[in-house]
Amino acid sequence: MDVRSQVSMVFHLDKCIGCHTCSIACKNIWTDRKGTEYMWWNNVETKPGTGYPTKWEDQEAYRGGWTLGPDGQLRLRSTDKRRTVTNIFHNPSMPSMDDYYEPWTYDYSNLFDAPEGADQPVARPVSMVTGEPIEVKAGPNWDDDLGGSPVYAANDPNLDALSPEQRLQMQSIERLVFFYLPRICNHCLNPSCVASCPSGALYKRGEDGIVLLDQTRCRGWRACVAACPYKKTYYNWQTGKSEKCILCFPRLETGQAPACFHSCVGRIRYLGVLLYDADKIPAVARSRDEDLIDAQRDMILDPHDPAVVEAALRNGIDPSVVDAAQRSPVYRFVKTWGIALPPHIEFRTLPMLFYVPPLLPVMSAKKDGAVRNASDDLFADVEDARAPIAYLARLLGAGNEGKVRAALRKQWAVRLHRRATTVGDVDRATADRALRETGCTAEEADEIYRLTALCTFEDRFVIPPMHREEAIEMLEDPHVWKQETGFGFRAGPKREF
Repeated sequence: MDVRSQVSMVFHLDKCIGCHTCSIACKNIWTDRKGTEYMWWNNVETKPGTGYPTKWEDQEAYRGGWTLGPDGQLRLRSTDKRRTVTNIFHNPSMPSMDDYYEPWTYDYSNLFDAPEGADQPVARPVSMVTGEPIEVKAGPNWDDDLGGSPVYAANDPNLDALSPEQRLQMQSIERLVFFYLPRICNHCLNPSCVASCPSGALYKRGEDGIVLLDQTRCRGWRACVAACPYKKTYYNWQTGKSEKCILCFPRLETGQAPACFHSCVGRIRYLGVLLYDADKIPAVARSRDEDLIDAQRDMILDPHDPAVVEAALRNGIDPSVVDAAQRSPVYRFVKTWGIALPPHIEFRTLPMLFYVPPLLPVMSAKKDGAVRNASDDLFADVEDARAPIAYLARLLGAGNEGKVRAALRKQWAVRLHRRATTVGDVDRATADRALRETGCTAEEADEIYRLTALCTFEDRFVIPPMHREEAIEMLEDPHVWKQETGFGFRAGPKREF
């Protein structure tokens, strides 16, 4: 058992209000430089929608992530040893500027300096790349709140999982059926961006699992851009280097939450440490699509287990990090309660960002004016929600509807329990039955409610001490950190971003 620690995240989609405060906070800190105008390390998408870059989920076009070959071996979709050189000159899977958007500003001088006249002067859009006037055709949240739905929402790749009837139903009320999906780098356990880099510029920090990019080693091959299935690695056209989300590691090292987490208005974001068994990564990544979620959960270790604690300490993990793992909100959402799910785990990068699927919509506790009782179908509202389970399963469950259904039903049971407790419009027998059918106790339901609605800053962000000096020593010790060829781990001296 090779116990390692990973800073992981949970986003609670029921709480996201789509304000983009997180995106602006990240933009102002990290991507306000020349060449980064089009980059949004954090962005918020409206679902259904094509997202940013356009249709990033369609790996038939972008060929990101890993594929499982007939021989059971993992291979990168985007590249291999034979294609590395040829892809430099032409990579058909590489997203272009049009797939993102051409960044623009406005010619404000025309407003200020225009001579007096009968017509109102206008500020024409000007490309921030070429400086020439352009016609704006897209932006990072061009389909926000389903703007332009016939063009964008209808082309969401996840809609392919729906029956014609479900798809028609969603399109007929498309102004109502949507939710927000905030996205950052997932800092995966099996990152395809790291495996694809010919220069070895991308690496995964041993002490916390954050995936970083060494600018001094980057040669602008852009293999990482094509290989990342979530399209969270970007190319800076000004510097000729790639860049990506660094999870605000300078803030984490001083005990502060990342900027997008700290600024979140809806308080949807949780951050904590997970302990996992790195020896299981190859087997988990090779699992069948329907088994991937269970396999990834099985890889996450119980930080309260004495055997796990002993193995972690033996592997050089500091006791304070183990303590942080024991208090981690991410562990409870993902492992204990099982209501947080990874996005598109079928890409086999094993993302360490998890989402609590949204209950759509917030239903009334009454039906036809009658108080819900124990004889009702308690979970009919979940099955008939405006966003079909098949759609959410394509996004968060690798097509496994059972995992999404279980997460939604447990959330619904918690809601019935709280209404029975505080409002009284649901009888106690009904609430207790819902809890039993979802395998949830009243104490667990109260804890889910507390961590969802009443939690403090310290509850949401359990940031471990970094112990940088000890971590550097561990990385240089081959007996502690063994090399995992092809799975995103490299032994060797520490390198900074």
